[in-house]
Amino acid sequence: MKNVVKSLHLILIFVFIFYVENTFAQSQQSASTDKKSTFWSKVRFGGGLGLAIGNNYTDITIAPGAIYDFNQYISLGFGVQGSYVKQKNYFESYIYGASMIVLGNPIPEIQLSAELEQLRVNTTYENSFNSVKDNFWNTGLFLGAGYQTNNVTIGLRYNVLHNNNRNVYSEAWMPFVRVYF
Repeated sequence: MKNVVKSLHLILIFVFIFYVENTFAQSQQSASTDKKSTFWSKVRFGGGLGLAIGNNYTDITIAPGAIYDFNQYISLGFGVQGSYVKQKNYFESYIYGASMIVLGNPIPEIQLSAELEQLRVNTTYENSFNSVKDNFWNTGLFLGAGYQTNNVTIGLRYNVLHNNNRNVYSEAWMPFVRVYF
């Protein structure tokens, strides 16, 4: 837990430095600039949708998000996620939560990321005798890198807080596709 707090502090300090830099740069612009339209022109929306349906398995995920581009190198975003997962005659799970992401682009084609995700997991396991509930919070801290072209980034991320015994995800390494417009 101390590592999570340290990581959060580092991310927040990093974001604060770039926020101050961006604020200073904006104050140097002419007074005729409309700040409201400047803010919204730097916001991009996106997220993810997932659907897997089979004879005995269902997985539906909706994860909208938004990011703010401080400049061409750094962005900060927030998102929410909701999932429904069911395997017939075995388990049913509702997963929901929020995330915060910092994106860095040292060059236009490369995107580095740090994402903190907090999910609530409510699972009911079924068998022929009874049902067992397993409810817990899952925290993930993902560090990633990807190739970016236009509004799409494809890459790989690693959950540094992954726990094999208690986790939403079966592996620490995860491929990703990000789309923001």
